[in-house]
This record gives sequence, structure tokens and C-alpha cells, in this order.
Amino acid sequence: MAMAQTNAGDRSRPMTGEERKVIMASSAGTIFEWYDFYLYGSLAAIIGAQFFTAFPEATRNVFALLAFAAGFIVRPFGALVFGALGDIVGRKYTFLMTILIMGLSTFLVGLLPSYNSWGAAAPIILIILRMLQGLALGGEYGGAAVYVAEHAPANQRGYFTAFIQTTATLGLLLSLIVILSVQGYINGNWAPTAVLDAAGAVVMNPDGTEKMIKAFDLWGWRIPFLASIGLLLISLYIRLQMNESPAFKKMKEEGAASKAPLREAFGTWRNGKVALIALFGLVAGQAVVWYSGQFYALFFMQNVIKIDSFTANVLVAWSLILGTGGFLFFGALSDRIGRKPIILAGCLIAALTYNFVFPLLTQTANPALYAAHQTPVTVTASPEDCSFQFNPTGTAKFTSSCDIAKATLARTSVNYTTVEDPAATVAQVKVGDTVITAYDAAVLTGDDLKTSTAAFTKGVNDALTAAGYPLSAEANTTVARAQNFFDIFTGQKITIVLILTYLILLVTMVYGPIAAMLVEMFPTRIRYSGLSLPYHIGNGWFGGLMPATAFAISAQTGNVYGGLWYPIIIAGATVVIGILFVPGNTHKKDIFADD
Repeated sequence: MAMAQTNAGDRSRPMTGEERKVIMASSAGTIFEWYDFYLYGSLAAIIGAQFFTAFPEATRNVFALLAFAAGFIVRPFGALVFGALGDIVGRKYTFLMTILIMGLSTFLVGLLPSYNSWGAAAPIILIILRMLQGLALGGEYGGAAVYVAEHAPANQRGYFTAFIQTTATLGLLLSLIVILSVQGYINGNWAPTAVLDAAGAVVMNPDGTEKMIKAFDLWGWRIPFLASIGLLLISLYIRLQMNESPAFKKMKEEGAASKAPLREAFGTWRNGKVALIALFGLVAGQAVVWYSGQFYALFFMQNVIKIDSFTANVLVAWSLILGTGGFLFFGALSDRIGRKPIILAGCLIAALTYNFVFPLLTQTANPALYAAHQTPVTVTASPEDCSFQFNPTGTAKFTSSCDIAKATLARTSVNYTTVEDPAATVAQVKVGDTVITAYDAAVLTGDDLKTSTAAFTKGVNDALTAAGYPLSAEANTTVARAQNFFDIFTGQKITIVLILTYLILLVTMVYGPIAAMLVEMFPTRIRYSGLSLPYHIGNGWFGGLMPATAFAISAQTGNVYGGLWYPIIIAGATVVIGILFVPGNTHKKDIFADD
């Protein structure tokens, strides 16, 4: 795929056909890389049950999200390593390295034995593979954004880089489509099996029925990971056809390339302050809005609203189909009115509406649960008996009566308040007018512990059932269910899709123009390194940790919506910082005329 040689500084002309092919090839390869990365996010709850079975369900969900977040935590380090390589050796060959690491890591996740087979080694290796994925992705985005921006006409940088912005959502959509297809086939041809505890006994549901696990949840989830080897081969072929960026080639020919891009980008206040402004005035808010609208919304539906994973994936997939065009719309709009006002407006709207949108999602998707939330539930306990149940290391043991009471309520998505009573020796749960006394697991052993656990669990479940809480998914006729991918044409499911599409449109507002904005803030010689680090700190740390942090806050406060204050506060802070410090009119800048 040879690209016609053009004057790198002449960017207001129409894009040539060969340049379009280069940009589309870059975007296609990036879609496959995001597909690899997002498979885990889409299957976090199922994978958590395979690799974190040693922990209670509430803790397991946090660990599953933290394993997902591990890939985001290391992204800034990948940005440093691959960003420097991209500024020294070029954009193209850095692309090849990142896609190879990503593809192989994803394939190995599909082969990794579960906790029951390998014990603690299984989750440790899983987290290592997630970190390798994060390192690769840390070098991917900056290269793709720079590569496309340096090919695009100046008056269409926002529009053409928006194609790169769509790749993250399209990668998620591709992962969902593959998951749904495989899930439907596997579950339709293999019967569920009973869930066994450590002693080999069948685990029972609260309603007395046997707890069953579907074939996809047991082993079928591995197939989308294993299939990524095919996408890896396609992506490598695509990357090998690409030519180097004209801006980078021009810079190398003139001998203007940086020999120490990291020191130049972050070792001086002149460039370092630009990175800080980009991080806190743009990317942090963009990140939490992005992950709230896509990943936390999916996790919220599956684990809080209790929608089955197939239905949740179908509904999110349709919202992505409807909303993805917003990336191109807002990218093109930013070429006319600027990037800054669109990004900050998206952050502001999100901060003002999240506390209305997510309760509406609950009310629509699971009316029985929403109605049950109106029943007052309290946990009365001594403050010294209650712990903050966020346990990323897995070393803490929550055995007090208060912790047991809160964990039990959190598993069933109960909204509750905590009443502090210093004189209380054992925590009590009150559901409506019914009071159930908890127990202290630290002072009980053997049959006494089993008896107390069973009695307390049954007492709470009976009280919640009487209050209208739909503890059995099979008996809940109000919760949204989709039988197949096209089963969305009911008032309830269409409304859910519209709510999710609204969240996706907010994502497109903040994410569509961000690549062009970041490219325009840094000179060519350090552009790859300069934009990659603030982008991946923002999206890797502020955004990637959002689901786990929000879940932990909700569990601690007793409010299923409490975690939303995390993205609301960060998005609001970004609006203020962005208004004060982010430059305007960068869309008019000549990115080939470095200062």
C-alpha cells in the first residue's frame, strides 16, 4: 500500500485516496487492539467467578474490576516506553510492537487455567497478562492519534482523528457481538451444570433451588479470547502495509528529531505544564465520562440491577450502534467551533445528569428492585464494628457482625443506611418493621458458624422478599430480558437503549475531539510522548479505576448510586480547570510549524 508523496506542510488540500487508505488501515488495526482489551471488561463478572472463587461474591466483584483496572494502571508506563520509541524510531514500527504484545496476551488469557486448577497462581498470571495488555495499549493510542492527525488536512483534523476515537467503541461493540454470538450458541447446545462448593456439595439458591452455571460461564467465555489470534494476524498484516507519518519523515530528514523525548517533554516546565493542563483540564473528566457511559453502565446493569449478562450486552451493543456516529459528528463540529467547548460541555452535562440517569435506568430495567428501594432498610451497629470493605490485596478478613450485615445487603443491591450505636454489641438489620440480628464470625466456629450464617441469611432474605426485593431472577417478571439480539422492540427495552444511547452520546462529546486537541498541544518532536502520558494517566487511572472505585463507594455508603459521585466530582473539576487554563482555538494551529 504505497502512499503518494506529498508536501507535509500542505494540509488544507483534500485528502488523497492513498492517505484515506492509510488512515482507515490504522483505524481498523486499532479496533482489533481495543477488541482484545475490552473482552475482559465485558466478561469481568464471569471471569471473576473463575479466577477469584476463594473470595465472597461482593469481594470477588471488586477483585474482578481491579484485575480489569490493572491493565489501566500500567498504561502510563506503556505510554512512556512506546511514546519514546515512537518519537525516536517512528510511528509505524511502534504500532507493530504494541499489536503483537496485545494479541498474544489476550490469546493466553483464553488458555489460562482457573483458580480451581492452579490455585493462587491463576489470578496472579491473569493480572500479569492484563498488565501486558495495558502496556501495549499505552503505546497504541498516542501513535494512532498522532499518525492520523499528521496525515489529515488541517481543516479536518477533528473529523479524521474521530475515526480513531470510534475504534475504542467499535472494539467494544465487536467484542460484544462475538460474545453474544458465542454465548447464544454455547448455551443453546450445552446444558447448565450444578455449582459445587469446596466440599463437593451442590450450592443452593436463597429460594431453595439448586444453583446452576451455564456452559458459557463455565468454559465458553474462553472462545472469544482464543479467537483473537486470528485478529492478531489480520492486524499485523494491516500494520505492515502502512507507511511512516509524513511529519515524522520530514523531521528525520531535517535532523530535528529529539534524542531524549521524555526529558524534553516532561523535564522542563514549558512542556511539563502543558501535560498537566491536558491531564486535569481535559483528559481526567473525559475519562470518567467515557468509562461511566460504557463500562460502568454495563457493570451496573449486570451486578446492581441484576439484568442477565446476555441481555445487558445486547442493550449496550444497540446503544453503541446508535451512538457511535456521534464521534464523527462532534469531531467534525470541533473543526468549526473548536475542541475545548465541546469536551467541557460533555463533562458538565454528565456531572449534572448522572444522578438522574442511573436511577431512571434502574426504574426502567428492573421496576421491582426500584420499588423495593423505597422500603427503609437500616444497619444498626457500633462504629468500631464496621470496616471499609475495599480490599484490593485480599489480606483483610471481614468477620464482624456489621461487615457481615453490609456484605449481605450489598449482594442483593439493597439501599440501606447505617445507624451508629456505640452500645450495640451485635449489628442488627431492620427491613421495614422486621429486625434480624447478625452474628460475629470471629467468635464462632464449625457447626455454630454454619447455623448462624444460615439463620441470618434466611432471615434477611425472607424480610427482603416480603419487602418486595426480587431475590430470584427467574421469579422476577419485571426485569428486562432479551431472547436474541433483535429482541429489543418493547417499550421497556427501547427506553433502556435510549438511556444508554444518551450516555454514549456524552461519551462521543468528550472523546470525539480529544485526539486532535492533544495532538495540537504538543510539537512534532515530542508529540507521541507528550500526549500519551497525560492521556493514559487520565484514562488509565482516573477512568480505569472508576468502576472499582464507584462499586466500593456504593458498598460503603449503602447507596447503589453513591459511587456516581466519583465521576461527577472529577468531571466537574475538569470543567473548572479547563475553562481557566486550557487554550482555545487549537483547531486553527499549524501542527507542522513547531515552536
